[in-house]
Amino acid sequence: MTHKRSLIRTAMLCALLAGAGLGLAPVQIAHSAAPMVKTSAPGFYRVMLGDFEITALSDGTVDLPVDQLLMKTTPQAVNKALAASFEKAPLETSVNAFLVNTGSKLVLIDTGAGALFGPTLGKLLDSLKASGYQPAQVDEIILTHMHPDHVGGLIKDGKIAFPNAVVRADKRDADYWLAKTNLDKAADADKGFFQGAMASLNPYVAAHQFKPFEGDTEIVPGIRAISTVGHTPGHASYVVQSKGQKLVIWGDLVHVQAVQFDQPSVTIHFDSDPAKAEAERKAEFAKAAKQGYLVGAAHLAFPGLGHVRAKGHAYEWVPVNYTNIR
Repeated sequence: MTHKRSLIRTAMLCALLAGAGLGLAPVQIAHSAAPMVKTSAPGFYRVMLGDFEITALSDGTVDLPVDQLLMKTTPQAVNKALAASFEKAPLETSVNAFLVNTGSKLVLIDTGAGALFGPTLGKLLDSLKASGYQPAQVDEIILTHMHPDHVGGLIKDGKIAFPNAVVRADKRDADYWLAKTNLDKAADADKGFFQGAMASLNPYVAAHQFKPFEGDTEIVPGIRAISTVGHTPGHASYVVQSKGQKLVIWGDLVHVQAVQFDQPSVTIHFDSDPAKAEAERKAEFAKAAKQGYLVGAAHLAFPGLGHVRAKGHAYEWVPVNYTNIR
């Protein structure tokens, strides 16, 4: 009887609370498991650099057989290094771009793959919009190089995706990747690189919105291109500076954190000139470690921002600490 009175009192209390607008929610009985979503939200990550706002944008990820693609090493050595970092081949590899708001210019560095690399990439426009910006607001697009996973996002459904932007890249890359003679003589396996560059850039060329530069050049105040050729004939990196703070956007100077910081001599199959690419990587690693500035990399785990620290005769990557910008 006592137990019964307790149940009645509890029921009456719940009824009174409900009448007062403080009711307990009715208990929901799960009849089936919730389906798994298995997707992430559009990716952006924001930091301040002096007076400049830097937004890393995710274009998605792609699985790369890096144990087969990395050169001057062996698949066994690559897999061992990956395992030591709790990774494996094929390696889920980020494709990152970087948006710089200088206060007077909105500058996008690289554009992701667009529709050129399959359904796991091509998310840059969604990430851009989620970050609070629209494609029409972008004033300048500067490309580290013209591989498809850096230029494909220039086009959406066959049309110019950034209607008000001037697109810039090193003239050596433009002369190489946009030349039909080079496409015609390329091996069949390589023709897609030329076709992707042409499909992405030619609409901007036709609209007089493509303006190549030569070598080390100031793009806008606070952003300067520096020549880091090797990965491609006109590969460029970008130095961003404001109020004494410095960020260097590397492009494809490095692809695999678990391998190339320990062994900077390791190159990748996609390098046009592996010897030059290796030399540029070693030089940039050394400068970044000595000077301690912030680095942005296209293929390190999103957001691809961090610092380089010397580690004996090698280096290590130190990702940025999470910040809730304010």
